[in-house]
Amino acid sequence: MPDTQQPSRGDDAPEQPETAAQRRARRAQFLRDLMEARALRDRVQPRRARAARMRQQMRMRTFRW
Repeated sequence: MPDTQQPSRGDDAPEQPETAAQRRARRAQFLRDLMEARALRDRVQPRRARAARMRQQMRMRTFRW
């Protein structure tokens, strides 16, 4: 398992609170990586991906507003 501690950012300055723009950029990068990983999984395991799509469709069909 990977280490769960925060990785060092390489700067020796004390921890500064991140700005909203930095947070959005980091989140956008995370979401891009997540989509890439899902696409890779779908290519590698098409049967599992199809089953996941079917489950999602069933969830959406049975959702009540």
